[in-house]
Amino acid sequence: MRNGAKRHWLPILLGGLQVFIGTGDVPAGLIFILDPSGGGLGFSPELLEGTFLRNYLIPGLVLLGVNGLGSLLGGALSFRRHRYTGAVGIVLGALLIAWIVTQVAMIGLVHWLQPLYFGLGVVEVILALLVRRRLPGSV
Repeated sequence: MRNGAKRHWLPILLGGLQVFIGTGDVPAGLIFILDPSGGGLGFSPELLEGTFLRNYLIPGLVLLGVNGLGSLLGGALSFRRHRYTGAVGIVLGALLIAWIVTQVAMIGLVHWLQPLYFGLGVVEVILALLVRRRLPGSV
């Protein structure tokens, strides 16, 4: 009974995490896209000096598409216990980790959300691996 309960809650926990990530990143991505100067979120253009980026449009597109909408899609798959729940969660978590690592490498550690979202990416990968192992028919 206990293993059955774990199987039942792991996809829901993973989906909840993915929806949390997505609901934060969709608006942030949209704000960066609508105001690529970064001012809408309190980011200065000077943060991008020394990088290949001229403004926050590309980060906005990644936030909206991958971390935002991708995470919401991942959450929907997780809640439905889709056979690709684990695989999608691993990819999304790894992309979130890579996003934060790239960000810190380019602009430095400038906000408390960076380590938080790095940690959320690690938790997402771990949960996705557990779902993949325990969800029948998982890929």
